Amino acid sequence: SAVGAVGAQSIGEPGTQMTLKTFHFAGVASMNITLGVPRIKEIINAAKTIATPIIKADLHNPYDVLHARAVKGLVERTDLGQICQQIQEVYNEHNCYIEVKLDLGLISRLQLTVTAFSVRQAILAAPKLKLSEPDVQLASNSVLRIFSGKASREQLALFELHRLKEAITGVLVCGIKEVTRAIITQKEAGEKTPAEKADGRPCYRLLVEGAGLLAVMGTCGVRGELTRSTHIMEVEKTLGVEAARQTIMDEIQYTMGQHGMEIDSRHVSLLSDIMTFRGEVLGITRFGVPKMKQSVLMLASFEKTTDHLFEAAVHSRVDAISGVSECIIMGIPIPLGTGLFKMLMRIPKLHLPKAEPLIFSSTEKHLRF
Repeated sequence: SAVGAVGAQSIGEPGTQMTLKTFHFAGVASMNITLGVPRIKEIINAAKTIATPIIKADLHNPYDVLHARAVKGLVERTDLGQICQQIQEVYNEHNCYIEVKLDLGLISRLQLTVTAFSVRQAILAAPKLKLSEPDVQLASNSVLRIFSGKASREQLALFELHRLKEAITGVLVCGIKEVTRAIITQKEAGEKTPAEKADGRPCYRLLVEGAGLLAVMGTCGVRGELTRSTHIMEVEKTLGVEAARQTIMDEIQYTMGQHGMEIDSRHVSLLSDIMTFRGEVLGITRFGVPKMKQSVLMLASFEKTTDHLFEAAVHSRVDAISGVSECIIMGIPIPLGTGLFKMLMRIPKLHLPKAEPLIFSSTEKHLRF
């Protein structure tokens, strides 16, 4: 039987009953994740940008919430404007500059590894600011003075200070650039390892919203081998096609399970195999299907019919007419079920009656004129 058709029915039929619910409340600090039909569409199309990429990061010490907060500070993106007590413009008779005062109490409570020196290095490394070493000075362990560089000796110094004041609030001083935020959450009973179940204490882990799987796995305090991401294309780029295949299976089962539907794992594995058997993740789209199949008629029956036919004619391609779509188009039995084989009958030799001789059959009897 056609296992592809059976697998497509097993996934597609529950999908018709699935509600068009886009977001689901995950239970921690309004962390929303895409579910339902939009999520299934993202998986099957192998979308390069998804709505809500989530990274689940396990910790080396899952029982200590203080350790979790410290790792969160290393992962979550922190901008300069979030840890400043004040940013003000200072004008005097000699010069003008921007004074930045760090909130050391807030930095301590958040357990961030941020100092005035590290902030200075981050400001100098910011490409948009275009500042040199003498332009950023340390006044104390919590105060920095930023000069506007070349424009300070010109009439445009006022406008340059305004530009710098707006720009420095977005300078990344700690964390991973692609991560928007990270949340500490307790593991559910089904997510714990056997050792954690035996311990009995509550276990913590990080839910990271954003990309940057490789950077999260390499963060101190994170168990990289247990870190998972919902972004299939990023998993393929970071860990390879085998990990991407497993992620496709897990995400489809998780999405269906959130709606109370259960699919046989063999059907899901067939879909993930079809998407990854070429050595890369290919979506079921007009761009991915041509890389999977080589049959001209099958590609022409999917999308962009004339383009595929013209391309095949120009390059003199040959179609073996071996697939289901090609056989249906040509009107011949499809190679499934009884159409997989051909039956040849051995016809017994027939004994025909002896023919009677005719008048002109003999050479001796002929007419003479």
